[in-house]
Order: sequence, then structure tokens, then C-alpha cells
Amino acid sequence: MGITRVGLVVMAATLVFHDDAFAQVRGRGAGAGQAPQTARATAPIDLTGTWVAVITEDWRWRMVTPARGDYQSIPITAAAQKVGDAWDPAKDEAAGEQCKAYGAPGLMRAPTRLQISWLDDNTLKVESDYGMQTRLLHFGTWKGGGAASWQGDSVARWEGGGRGAGGGTLLVNTSNLRPGYLRKNGVPYSANATMTEYWDLITEPSGEQRILLLIIVTDPQYLQQPWTVPVHFKKEPNNAKWDPAPCNAKF
Repeated sequence: MGITRVGLVVMAATLVFHDDAFAQVRGRGAGAGQAPQTARATAPIDLTGTWVAVITEDWRWRMVTPARGDYQSIPITAAAQKVGDAWDPAKDEAAGEQCKAYGAPGLMRAPTRLQISWLDDNTLKVESDYGMQTRLLHFGTWKGGGAASWQGDSVARWEGGGRGAGGGTLLVNTSNLRPGYLRKNGVPYSANATMTEYWDLITEPSGEQRILLLIIVTDPQYLQQPWTVPVHFKKEPNNAKWDPAPCNAKF
């Protein structure tokens, strides 16, 4: 005797019931109702440790303070040139603005060491010995706000498919910056400037680790087009060479 149409309906309803029940159980087992994973737990690359800038390009602009008027390679506007031509480091120091070249857009191109650590599960802390600055890179729903500062408000997220062997990229967008200098000889960026960074990690055949950092600064007031520059950092075995020094407007 074959299965009646009523029997097929009953069997189908039974299968649906069991499928739904299994899905609910599977959902609970996969973490339904649990807090989302943190940025630290999901990090595809490990950027923690002490890193030193490897300056193999733009040496004369990054290792020493250039002469007034040396604006080569930065697509500045006429308004920016006017500010740069009036650069006076003694005046900056007298005004308590000796850190104008140590804001995030200038700091990351400086001859500095970085100490990178997790402040908490959703905040990376980046400290520099050059100027003794601290950047906080916030993941998740952090919104920022408040007074503008040299390091601004940085919102970060992980992206897959990084340029390096680590398989992931740290993308950071920074805004709410206090006006400062892109270059220590007074090349300015305004309060409207924003900075985008792509942090990648590579491992050399020797086992040496390097951060490849691509920086894009956008400023409608002082830049004719986005200023895009690469930066490299090499990992050090410890912080024995860490040498904190305060901001200095002259050198």
C-alpha cells in the first residue's frame, strides 16, 4: 500500500519541524546571544611590539628639518605656501605649539620608534618616542568627538586580503585633527584634514617583520590633491633603543 497524500503532508510537516528545531539548536551552539568578538580576538595580523622607522626615501625631508620654502613633493595650494613661507619655529615654541609637526599626519613620517600594544580589546595604542605622542586606534562603535587634538580621532577596522603575508590589513581613518605641519619646516595641514592609513605586515625570508604603511592625507584647504606616501617600520627584538624625547619645533 502506497503513502497517501495526507501521509506525505504529515511527513513534510515533521521534517520542517525537525529542521527548525535543529537550526535553533545550532544557532545557540554557534554563539547566538553572545557578545560579538573583539578586535583583538579577530585580528588577522599582530602589530604589537616595538618598531623603528626605516627611512630609505625622502631622507632629507624626514631626518632633518628642511629649509624654509622646501615644499618639493607635496602638492600644496597657494594658501599653504603662504603659511609655509611665514614659518617661524621660535614663534611656535613661544606660543606653546612646538608639537605642530608631531600631529598624526607628520608623526608617522618622522624618524621615530613606535610601541604598539592593546589598551583594551577594542583599542590599539601607538606610542612614539619622537615627541612622546600617543595615538589610540578605536574599533567597533566608537564615535569620537570632543576637542580637536594632535592625534585626532582614529576609527579602525580589520580588512581581509592584505598586501602582506599576514592575510589582513588594518584600515584607519583619522579626523578631528588640530592644525599642524606635514613637514617640520611649516608645510601646513588644516583642521579640515583627514588621514587614511593602510597597515600591512610582511615577513622577510630572514624572518624579519616589517610594517608597510600607506598614508593618504586629504585637505581641501592646503592640498591640491591627496598626498599619498609610503612608510616602513622594522620590528625590533625589544625596546632597548626606545629613547623618548619631547616635541621640539627646531629640530
